[in-house]
Amino acid sequence: MRKTIVGITVVGKDREGVVAQFTSFVFQNGGNVEKVNQNVIKGLFGMYLEVSFTSKINFKQLDSGLQKLGKKLRMEVSTHSETGAEKNIAIFATKEQHCLKEILSAKHALTGKISVVVGTERALAPLAKKAKIPFVVIEDRSQEKAEEKLLKICKKYQVDLIVLARYMRILTPNFVWRYPNRIINIHPSLLPAFPGSLAYAQAFERGTKIVGVTSHYVTENLDQGPIIFQDSFKVIPEDTLESIKKRGQKLEATTLLKAVKMHLDNKLEVRWRKVHTKSK
Repeated sequence: MRKTIVGITVVGKDREGVVAQFTSFVFQNGGNVEKVNQNVIKGLFGMYLEVSFTSKINFKQLDSGLQKLGKKLRMEVSTHSETGAEKNIAIFATKEQHCLKEILSAKHALTGKISVVVGTERALAPLAKKAKIPFVVIEDRSQEKAEEKLLKICKKYQVDLIVLARYMRILTPNFVWRYPNRIINIHPSLLPAFPGSLAYAQAFERGTKIVGVTSHYVTENLDQGPIIFQDSFKVIPEDTLESIKKRGQKLEATTLLKAVKMHLDNKLEVRWRKVHTKSK
């Protein structure tokens, strides 16, 4: 029988015995642990378990049992399973429209549904409205408060994939750990060089001969997640900062869209912090 893969995320205040109790629960319910990743930052514990079942499982019953265990340990637990159903996509953005516009223009070609667009301001609301997609603005300056609202939105729309379309806020571990390898970002340089928001200016000032962009999965380490896809263009003597930025933004949009399509088509797999393309 084909294996059923279930992802389990556990987030909460660090305490002893959490890993042991969750892995024991999986074994007692006939599952096998395929992957386990855990981390602690400033007293916050996060764990991702990828488990498999070779026999038929009652997903609701499994989730109910995990929720009871989470409540007992005072941990927030969520489960995710690739059922083959259409994936729900949330796009987070700020005010630059090139990436959002590119993805919205290709929405009918995606093997997923863009369920909601979230902005830190209202600048991009008209694009979402034109595409007939709900737009939610979250203007909270406090990232903690903003993420509380983001989590509620993602739960409401049953989000499977989050796309950061030039979203100019840094997501904390408390959020990122809940969506392992399900948040895709685009960075305007060939990582791991020129980190931060002024990548084009740094590239121009250093006289780089090639400028590129990087799509990657988001982790708790800023701009250091597993790289999905990269592309680049040559800088010519006539280029200015503005011409480099214009060409770069066009490449950002197409590269991000390509990464999203590959993820939705289940062509990507993360092993040992590297993204591998699955063979057909």
